[in-house]
Amino acid sequence: MLEIYGTLGPACASADLLEQMLSTGMTGVRLNLSHVTLAQAADQVEALHTAARRLGVKPKLLIDMQGPELRIGPMSHDVHMIEGKNILLHQPGGIPLPEVILQHITPGQELWMDDGKIRVEVFEARGGLRGHVIQGGVLKSRKSVAIPGLNLWLPALTESDRANLRVAKDYGVTGVMQPFVRCREDLEAVREELEANGCKHVRLFAKIENRLGLEKLEELLPASDEIVIARGDLGNAVPLWELPRVQKEIAALCRRHHKSFMIVTQMLASMEHSPVPTRAEVSDIFNAVLDGAASVMVTGETAAGDYPLEVMRYLVNTAREAEEYQKRG
Repeated sequence: MLEIYGTLGPACASADLLEQMLSTGMTGVRLNLSHVTLAQAADQVEALHTAARRLGVKPKLLIDMQGPELRIGPMSHDVHMIEGKNILLHQPGGIPLPEVILQHITPGQELWMDDGKIRVEVFEARGGLRGHVIQGGVLKSRKSVAIPGLNLWLPALTESDRANLRVAKDYGVTGVMQPFVRCREDLEAVREELEANGCKHVRLFAKIENRLGLEKLEELLPASDEIVIARGDLGNAVPLWELPRVQKEIAALCRRHHKSFMIVTQMLASMEHSPVPTRAEVSDIFNAVLDGAASVMVTGETAAGDYPLEVMRYLVNTAREAEEYQKRG
């Protein structure tokens, strides 16, 4: 049966609300560990388990690791990036960039932040970095940052990832989502860490988010339990107009090899601030199921949106309608 996931966060942190979401048909949740540790999210995880006990169900709990992803450093406040304005980068009062990318930044390069929602072109790289905002927005702490075309080889697991895996069993984790998978060795490193911590039963989800993952996809299939078509960063790795084709190609390859796959990112993005989705969004969900997805997932819609329960109702009802259509067809 199709798995349907929400994402844990402040908007759905109560046991009462999670109980309603599970009753609606949500089968599991994702916890994003890019910003917190399992220990720091203990209350949210306990709320999930409390809701599940009330209903007598066993929901899946997926933890989404930090992995080899580059992120903005901590900031004391959100920064309004105004299109057409200049901004300081990585100096007092500026945007704290990861140290590992500083030596690779040259004038003319673009920095893509928060899954590419915010884009800055660097025009000064000596004696302090300065950039010109070409696509604005509100930048928050710990959001992703990328330099298009630059591949830096970082360890598959951070120290925080290893610490979370050491306690995963205690929190009832059923699956690990490894981001920015580049090769089979990335997955083997996670699997080894899981087995060392008594989590051999935990499923491993390989997130396809970059060109290296696309190029090595076939070798990733036997090393993973499920492939994740993670359209956020994948939509930065390829031109956005190519993303639908890439999604179809990944899905087709998974079907040929009888490998489960998940589709995620912006499935109901408009519902972060609207009680009703767009027609395009429900069509996206329906077609994901028809393409053979084993799982569908929403992220910010339930973690930080205004209508988490309504999001889950639309996700579940649309996905189940697609399943019924398949049976009739």
